[in-house]
Amino acid sequence: MKNLILLFSFLFFSAVNAQTRITGKISAEGNALGYASVSLSKTKFGVTADSLGNYTIQNVTRGEYEIRVSHAGFKSQRKKITISDSTTIVLDFDLKADNALEEVVVTGTLKAVNRLESPVPVEVYKPVFFKKNPTANIFEALQNVNGVRPQLNCNVCNTGDIHINGLEGPYTLVLIDGMPIVSGLSTVYGLSGIPNSLLERIEIVKGPASSLYGSEAVGGLINIITKNPKSAPVVAADVFTNSWGETNADLGFKTNIEKTASLLTGVNYFSYSNPIDNNHDNFTDVTLQDRISVFQKWNFNRKSNRLFSMAGRYFYEDRWGGEMQWEKKFRGGSEVYGESIYTKRYEILGAYELPVTEKILFSFSYTDHDQNSVYGNIPYLAQQKIGFSQLTLDKKIQKHDLLFGTAVRYQFYNDNTSATAKADQSWIPSLFVQDEIHLAEKHNLLLGARYDYNSKHGNIFTPRLAYKWKMNDNSILRFNTGTGFRVVNLFTEEHAALTGSREVIVLEDLKPERSYNANVNFLKKFYSKDGDFIGLETTAWYTYFTNSIIPDYDTNPNQIIYKNLDGYAVTKGISLNLDAVFQNGLKIIVGGTYMDVNKTENGVKTQQILTEKFTGTWAITYRVKKWFLDIDYTGNVYGPMRLPHLGANDPRKKYSPTWSIQNIQLTFNRFKNFEMYGGIKNLLNWTPNKGNPFIIAGADDPFDQDVQPGELTFDPGYVYGPNQGIRSFFGIRYTLK
Repeated sequence: MKNLILLFSFLFFSAVNAQTRITGKISAEGNALGYASVSLSKTKFGVTADSLGNYTIQNVTRGEYEIRVSHAGFKSQRKKITISDSTTIVLDFDLKADNALEEVVVTGTLKAVNRLESPVPVEVYKPVFFKKNPTANIFEALQNVNGVRPQLNCNVCNTGDIHINGLEGPYTLVLIDGMPIVSGLSTVYGLSGIPNSLLERIEIVKGPASSLYGSEAVGGLINIITKNPKSAPVVAADVFTNSWGETNADLGFKTNIEKTASLLTGVNYFSYSNPIDNNHDNFTDVTLQDRISVFQKWNFNRKSNRLFSMAGRYFYEDRWGGEMQWEKKFRGGSEVYGESIYTKRYEILGAYELPVTEKILFSFSYTDHDQNSVYGNIPYLAQQKIGFSQLTLDKKIQKHDLLFGTAVRYQFYNDNTSATAKADQSWIPSLFVQDEIHLAEKHNLLLGARYDYNSKHGNIFTPRLAYKWKMNDNSILRFNTGTGFRVVNLFTEEHAALTGSREVIVLEDLKPERSYNANVNFLKKFYSKDGDFIGLETTAWYTYFTNSIIPDYDTNPNQIIYKNLDGYAVTKGISLNLDAVFQNGLKIIVGGTYMDVNKTENGVKTQQILTEKFTGTWAITYRVKKWFLDIDYTGNVYGPMRLPHLGANDPRKKYSPTWSIQNIQLTFNRFKNFEMYGGIKNLLNWTPNKGNPFIIAGADDPFDQDVQPGELTFDPGYVYGPNQGIRSFFGIRYTLK
């Protein structure tokens, strides 16, 4: 009997000792991820990781299992495990964000909705994407977004705009927190003053959105969502410099005002004061700049948890470009050529959810833009004020998700040019309605329409339709169609009208442009059992324009002629985005776009100027965990584009070559709260002067004092890419959460 008891005890303790302990740590992007759920297949075991991401599962017997880790906002991860003896198994997990596919977006429908559920395709880019290629402002940061191209418009002062799918900058609406405050003058002179430090995310809609946002949203829109003070870091700092002498500093901090509000303050400073002339034309290759931007945002705490936020930003910039010997004392004179621009701008915006049963939101913004500039000896003094308010009602009735809205926009513009005999003031009231209908379990239909009254152009009506078919959790088909309109303001949009010696000719009273668009979007997601992810998204579009207003550089090389096109213009194309995340630390984002942008007048079809046939972008990241190192390789490639050529006497190329800008960066994140990064920009040392005898026409006589018949007059508009060659950079980030 004693022997049986001993034998039983031995077998019992052997079985207990054969049980295994599984432990490990859960992280995301290398940082501890707390409170993730951990479960073991074929068992009832389930635990929650602690605040530091540590977890332990006790007393697991021999066998084959699958362990699953999940956390809201991240892609679940599974790993197979075989237990054959008694031991402690360490199993770590590094979860990946679901690649923005599960992000909440607001731009496509003016409602907060899961990106996958939106009938309008919206692309989302977060700060981690832009950190792969650090830049001093959002304008430059967009160079690695497929189908979006920051376009420089002047070799001297380096002003620019943003092209979407080949359409010029005035067709792109830039919003900040949904407010259309980047408009008119600021689309040319204010884009470089929006710092990345403001950024929570950027939402991009490609294609007309005039039925929700009115004029300027013909080609697409970019919505810059600023940081939420409640979730922002306590302190954040980012400083970098490069071998050309550019320095950029971002500083942000937040505080809580007792229980009343959360306050976020951000300051950005950029400086470049090192004239460089690598192409030997006696003109600065890159504009010299000093600018400062101060931003503050308040989120007020209300007992009802309703939204109330206000934000303000002040921006000042002093930039100049010109002959290398230019100094401030030459400003506005005819002795030494320089383009000098002083810009002062402030913005106020806010949103207040009314204390009523229905969900009613009142949004408002006001901007004041003052510009004092000279182009050689030509002064351009301009003031612009834009006020905007909007009231929306969001209501669900059975299968209908309704949105009713009304808006009013006030515009004031005045300058010292002969085209503006008196200040231009206008009020534009608007009404819009939208109904998203849940047709069936996987089918949604969105109908929308907007009515605007413009005092100059009368009644404008813009309808739209969107359809979404969610085939399954990993496949979505979307179809969108609608109309758009644009009212042009030449002297705030067309920089070439102010610089150089071309004469601006306006042949008629310009009517609003109208557009008719259709696009198809297909999204497909692939997941492996090991947690790898691949996302494919493709879009085909077609847009037809009437009354198109395209500057004519061809008829007379010494003139820019404006009139409504006696014919039509078309933009069409197809784009593909691939987003892949692998468990071995490799991330790949690749995009390609092929497009055809042309106009037809009197039966003659011509390609739009400064528009490429194809473009490609990429961002490839590899993480070496044991070295605490991230390696980022980013770049873009652009196909040939027709350039603003000055005729038979111009020896410069009529078409650009295929060109590419590529960058590499190393980021070291071994130390808590600190990141150090550095690398090389423009690895190929590409600049537009390659293969051309010169870039700026008439650079030796910028005031056209000695121009002989048949010689080229001064013109800095032959520009399609940055003049800045290869350079190194180094920076440090500090974040205290």
